[in-house]
Amino acid sequence: MESRLPRFARNDERFASARTVRTNVMNHGNNQRHIKVLLAKPGLDGHDQGAKIVARAMMDAGFEVIYTGLRQTPEAVARMSLEEDVDVIALSSMAGSHLPFCRKLKPLLEADGLTDKLWLIGGNLPALDHQALRELGFRGIFPTGSKLDAIVDFIREQVK
Repeated sequence: MESRLPRFARNDERFASARTVRTNVMNHGNNQRHIKVLLAKPGLDGHDQGAKIVARAMMDAGFEVIYTGLRQTPEAVARMSLEEDVDVIALSSMAGSHLPFCRKLKPLLEADGLTDKLWLIGGNLPALDHQALRELGFRGIFPTGSKLDAIVDFIREQVK
């Protein structure tokens, strides 16, 4: 039986890339395109329970999920996104530092040619920040309390 756990990328010197742990996720017998998601926890945010729940929902939907673990830098998120050739770059932010992080991440993703990927962010995101996040290129904005099905459906609609 195949493992149903998300892959974990590590910021440890002992690991050369985000390819340290492999999980093959079945597509549940459907003919939909295989979708690969990087789910990152930016900055000093230490709250990852919600991210793990979202990762599980994505896996149950048939997506391959690479969870970065806590305390990722913009550079690490951009590097892992490029190395893993993901379809979706998702951030989970509960600490209120989402705008400064996203402002640093955007030019890195652009420089790596990742503007064609779907950029999402979820977590503690005040409504006043949603427009700024959209202007930075985040097409999916999912504040705390968003329905898991809404996140999955949005990804399926956007990733062709």
